[in-house]
Amino acid sequence: MARVRQGPPSTIVVKLGTSSIVHEKTHQPLLSILSSIVETVVNLRNAGHKVVLVSSGAIGVGLQRMNLPSKPKSVSGKQALAAIGQGRLIALWDDLFGHLGQPIGQVLLTRGDISDRTRYLNAVNTLQELISMGVVPIVNENDTVSVSEIKFGDNDTLSAITSSMIHADYLFLLTDVDGLYTANPRKDPSAKQIEEVTSIAAIRSQVSTTTLGSSLGTGGMETKIIAAEIATGAGVTTIITSSKRPENIFSIIEYHNSLKLSSSGDEDSNTVTSFAAPPRPPHTVFTPSSTPMRDLKSWTSHTLHPSGSVVIDSGAHRVLSKRESGGRLLPAGVLGVIGAFASGQAVRVVVRKLANGSVAEIASAQSTRPNSPIPAHFSSALLSRSASSGDLTKDETRIETDTETEGFKDEDVVEVGRGLANYNSAQIMKVKGLNSSFLPQMLGYADSEYVVENITIRLPP
Repeated sequence: MARVRQGPPSTIVVKLGTSSIVHEKTHQPLLSILSSIVETVVNLRNAGHKVVLVSSGAIGVGLQRMNLPSKPKSVSGKQALAAIGQGRLIALWDDLFGHLGQPIGQVLLTRGDISDRTRYLNAVNTLQELISMGVVPIVNENDTVSVSEIKFGDNDTLSAITSSMIHADYLFLLTDVDGLYTANPRKDPSAKQIEEVTSIAAIRSQVSTTTLGSSLGTGGMETKIIAAEIATGAGVTTIITSSKRPENIFSIIEYHNSLKLSSSGDEDSNTVTSFAAPPRPPHTVFTPSSTPMRDLKSWTSHTLHPSGSVVIDSGAHRVLSKRESGGRLLPAGVLGVIGAFASGQAVRVVVRKLANGSVAEIASAQSTRPNSPIPAHFSSALLSRSASSGDLTKDETRIETDTETEGFKDEDVVEVGRGLANYNSAQIMKVKGLNSSFLPQMLGYADSEYVVENITIRLPP
């Protein structure tokens, strides 16, 4: 039977967790798995693919070097072990790749390194330059200097952000199981593998992700779902499969290429007609978004640590959820702020919760409540204007109610998106609820009519 060939070259990010690099108890390197990974990566490159490897394991290797039984609890202890292990880890990778003549490059990142737009673009350019030079970049979090505020949290997230940075076609999350299951297959014999995920929101109600990572790692299946959410939102097909059979990456790509060909019916010089799709290797695929976020929105949404929150009404939420809105918030839709932040910093965009914990339709809900702090006639007008234009008419004045001075708390709101503030928190408080034409009068200047821009809405109305 004729087979579908490998297809066009792809950009591939391969993430390998600590449990696949070092033994959980002895902390010795798992040379058989590492060698298979190296051989697979080199073969992928020989087939024309561009490959980036995201590698955990610095702390695990540091434990082995210092002959310690477990990770220390202190941050400084972990950072010291990362400093000890990272050099030995990259030396191990260099030795293995060197046997096959493949040069590598070390790239250590923290969220702080790419929270600045210029530094983010520099990191992107470095990765792309390494790839164009025929080098395999090996990316890891710089645990030696990371603190909680600037950590990615785990390398699943780092790999997803890396795949977004280089506009990868595939992200392979290699782990100790061969896919996403409805429950932990080691403990529950009735657990079933989920072959395809088209809605991450829906899949959360179908699977149990309470299992933690190994004693050496930081993640579990939950972090892989979060990573898949980030990557697929940027248009990257995300795969969970076993690190014990990394060569399956070839057959997984071939399998999905055959599905694309059979659905499109296209035949060109890169393909050979097949009568049936090749066998499906064990894996779970998360299908990419049909409307992926552009680079700037992806950067804002996933690489910045928010410094505060802007509370918006339901009308503004509805407008921002429309792609044609441009992701920009006018002051008319602002109800308040939480925390102190400066102009140019990332902020959460949040809405208030109802008593039952669901997302509130702020204006319409308050207009129906007795003793509502916002007059019903104004709430209705605000809702209708916000839904249509996101702003108030020029003859409207500021709302002077108890809500103006009422403080919002994090437990009272739900995050629906993120963006970049054009004004600081005190300035936004001064102009909330106003038409943008009042900004020069209230602030003494107006660099922009929008208080927050580059907004990515992740929770629709």
